[in-house]
Amino acid sequence: MQDTTITTETPRRLPYEGIRVVEFTHMVMGPTCGMVLADLGAEVIKVEPPTGDNTRRLLGSGAGFYPLFNRNKKSLVLDLQSPEGQEAVLRLIATADVVSENFKPGTMKKLGLDYDTLKKLNPRLIHVSHKGFLPGPYDHRTALDEVVQMMGGLAYMTGRPGDPLRAGSSVNDIMGGLFGAIGVMAALSAREKTGVGSEVQSSLFENNVFLVAQHMMQFAVTGQPAAPMPDRISSWGIYDVFQVQGGEQIFLAVVSDTQWAIFCDAFGYQDLKADPRLQGNNNRVRARDWLIPLLRERLALQKAAELAALFERHGLPFAPITKPHELLDDPHLCATGGLAPITLPDGERAGQTAQTVLLPLALDGERLGVRRSPPRLGEHSAELLAELGYAPDDARRLSQTVEKAS
Repeated sequence: MQDTTITTETPRRLPYEGIRVVEFTHMVMGPTCGMVLADLGAEVIKVEPPTGDNTRRLLGSGAGFYPLFNRNKKSLVLDLQSPEGQEAVLRLIATADVVSENFKPGTMKKLGLDYDTLKKLNPRLIHVSHKGFLPGPYDHRTALDEVVQMMGGLAYMTGRPGDPLRAGSSVNDIMGGLFGAIGVMAALSAREKTGVGSEVQSSLFENNVFLVAQHMMQFAVTGQPAAPMPDRISSWGIYDVFQVQGGEQIFLAVVSDTQWAIFCDAFGYQDLKADPRLQGNNNRVRARDWLIPLLRERLALQKAAELAALFERHGLPFAPITKPHELLDDPHLCATGGLAPITLPDGERAGQTAQTVLLPLALDGERLGVRRSPPRLGEHSAELLAELGYAPDDARRLSQTVEKAS
């Protein structure tokens, strides 16, 4: 079998080295929390059922979930429905600093793995749960990212009027996992002072509400409901996608009076620069109904690359309209170490190398890299169970995997 451990020539000491996290997670939200802690140096042990995390087998838009959010982790297979599996996992939790889970409400309690039970076993334990809702009237509902985007105002703000549209990423799952990780970090800091652990809760719905809080506050300040983003009154005179030569598209922005003067000079639009109706950003906002069609007509004959070069040369904001897969060849990401190789653990391309995206931060100028590729099912069962005192035969019996159809 191929070893998924990745070594570096000069390993740095990471902030959470020595912290052990045991996670019972699947899909995106819980695994994101574990990935952040793992990238920061924690030993994250993913406990999987004998059939493995179902996320390993997802197709379509879910195909990237497991390999993206489970790097730098270890995989341990245990059947938590069996007494032997429950005993083994309790032995493991006794050695842990953090337990992370995102099962349905009540599932961990049925397994005897809820915080109130586990803190008696390990008073220093930090328990983080990732749910659809924080405790309250909605907490019995089954939530998905799309569900909370619809009920939490984000789909309304993203789509055109009368056409609610989810954001093009698992924004609440990912951010909910990030807030779970932030909560764990806060709890670890508090434990240094108190010596005892605590319970952390993160949720999709409350996360979504936080994302639209600026629009809620806009209403509080102005008394006017926020309009969906495609229908909003722009804050800037030019802040638009333009279709240009060859049907290409490019986003161009001019957001200050200084930029307006530079823009007009760069393109030779002296008539617009001198027009009294366009003096000051607010006047340009009021003139958008005729200014933007005029600029669309003038810019339509230019190439996107030429416009990009001109905007870049003059320090004006611009952006190509990029598809996600094209970012794998993005010169900035490639030059700055924003991507790193992993070995794919599952599916038709198992064993092949792919590029993954690192956390968008640097510590002392260094990106947080990949120490382990996403683990194969049960890859670390033998070593972890041996550490807990199990003989090899017992470990093999405890961690038997079961093939499940894709």
